[in-house]
Amino acid sequence: MSNEIEKSSENIKSCIVLCGGQSRRMGQDKGSMIIQDKPMIKHVLSTLNDEINEVVIVLNDKERIGKYSQFINPKDYTYNLTFVEDKIKNKGPLPGIMTGLEQINSNYALILPCDSPYVSKSYIHAIFKEIDDEYQAIVPYHDDENMLKTSEPLHSIYNKNIISTIEDLLGEDTLHIKGMIEKVNAKFVLIDNKKIEKKEFRNLNRPTDI
Repeated sequence: MSNEIEKSSENIKSCIVLCGGQSRRMGQDKGSMIIQDKPMIKHVLSTLNDEINEVVIVLNDKERIGKYSQFINPKDYTYNLTFVEDKIKNKGPLPGIMTGLEQINSNYALILPCDSPYVSKSYIHAIFKEIDDEYQAIVPYHDDENMLKTSEPLHSIYNKNIISTIEDLLGEDTLHIKGMIEKVNAKFVLIDNKKIEKKEFRNLNRPTDI
């Protein structure tokens, strides 16, 4: 029976959308901002249609979960969609990743931020093809001379077996996500503007970015 469960989990594609930031630079909640006639997060969610089996949206409190539930209708999407509250508030993306990984039904999940509306289906397809059981993380990067420094950890795939590593880092109040990548077995994938394009990683942090 356990083998059957393992097989079924391998066939599930999961995504964790992080939407728990404080949006200080933008000056307002980014995920709910209207970009091209719809909330920014809905651009991400629409792209995930027909590519993903389950999506976990991590939000920082119950009030924001209530707000997002009003304009996100799970029936609009081809996957199972769940809202969860970040277990540790205002400590950056690491707790959000941990919270999401605890919820998924598969072994791996793609992490995406809610402020990256330019992520495409071709990127999702390409990065999932890079999954290898030998690695705990699949991390795109820009420059061969410094893979970690130029990596994109918030557009990466992580195995749920890194949860204990994140817990240890949070216990030490170490919040830097690239520090976590240093501690796991990571496969780095070049952003080559062919298989993976640089424009996929553009995010909107400030009003001038829009």
